[in-house]
Amino acid sequence: MKKNKLLLFIAFIFAIPVLMFIFWWLKPKNKMVVAIVDKTVLTSDGQEHISLTWILNHERLTKTNTKRYNIRNDYFGFFPKDNEKFRLKGLERFTDVQLKQLSDDADIAYFTDTYGIYKKEWYNQHTDQRSSGILYGGLSEKDLDFLALMKAKKKLIVTEFNTIGSPTTPQNRSRFESMFGMHWTGWTARYFDSLDTLRNTELPKWLVKNYKTSNNNKWTFKRAGIAFVSDLDQVVILEDTTHLTNDIPMIVTSKFGIEKFGLPERMKYPFWFDVIVPNNKVNQNVSNFEISTNQKGKTELAKYGIPASFPAILMHKGNDYQFYYFSGDFCDNPLSMTSSYFRGIEFFKFLMYDTEDKMERKSFFWNFYRPLMTTILKEQAHKK
Repeated sequence: MKKNKLLLFIAFIFAIPVLMFIFWWLKPKNKMVVAIVDKTVLTSDGQEHISLTWILNHERLTKTNTKRYNIRNDYFGFFPKDNEKFRLKGLERFTDVQLKQLSDDADIAYFTDTYGIYKKEWYNQHTDQRSSGILYGGLSEKDLDFLALMKAKKKLIVTEFNTIGSPTTPQNRSRFESMFGMHWTGWTARYFDSLDTLRNTELPKWLVKNYKTSNNNKWTFKRAGIAFVSDLDQVVILEDTTHLTNDIPMIVTSKFGIEKFGLPERMKYPFWFDVIVPNNKVNQNVSNFEISTNQKGKTELAKYGIPASFPAILMHKGNDYQFYYFSGDFCDNPLSMTSSYFRGIEFFKFLMYDTEDKMERKSFFWNFYRPLMTTILKEQAHKK
């Protein structure tokens, strides 16, 4: 009897993923045309747009009535090939007529990253320079023309870091800022769990070099902290205890954001983000980044005009147009597309990440990005 019960239990455990897949497969498909722009694709796994593609697939939102989104092909931008070869299939090649047609066909424009690809990272040459001559990247005039068409047609527009940072030209950045009521301060930042150059191999060499250049060739940091980098290669370091009362940046969400999108009130964010100044007459702050400084840290930020609190999610929803800006690299999370094929997989999210690891980003996807984008996409599907 005990053996039979054990066998039934084992069979039930193995049946769960099968049932989850069947329930996913039985969910009706819903056509949702998303024009994804990603110019920072070093490998075919599409890391910079994988989170969006995961949700589209999980929710059975398809590019045609039958075809699902393919992470390797269904975007505009840089396409890596073997032996250091590549193809460029961005909006830059579109005629005005083709851009108009795309804006007619698309339900959503989503710009995940326009940072691009630099020669030395593509051709496997190592450098201590922040950049090494761009191969492809930056928000182009054609990108902006497409966004203007989408805005005029009241289509949904979602953009995120790094849409208007380097290497986008000042002219194109200014046009975007005027179009959507926001301003980039020129500062980007990232959390590091150790600022010790001997222990942390993830610290960019250019970051340390640029800091030393302006600080008598000294780098004295050992603990965790946040590095702020300006578009002029200026570097500001806030170290745990020395400048910070909480070493990791936090995203704090308003009551509106919690209720509408199902977001947590506080969420750690250990990856790249930019410092944005909003026009609050145009946009609504759904969430803010908060840097927890002591007096010394507050003084250090003030010295460079960097605020300790700034938007993480900007939203404009009105009868004129729909727009979101995410001030972090929200779509870039270490995921496997395989998990998107299982209905109810979110109930097992606690198995997907280690809460003790401050650098892990999977919890951000499961607890923040997934409910955020799922809500946005479902609302858009309902409107259709």
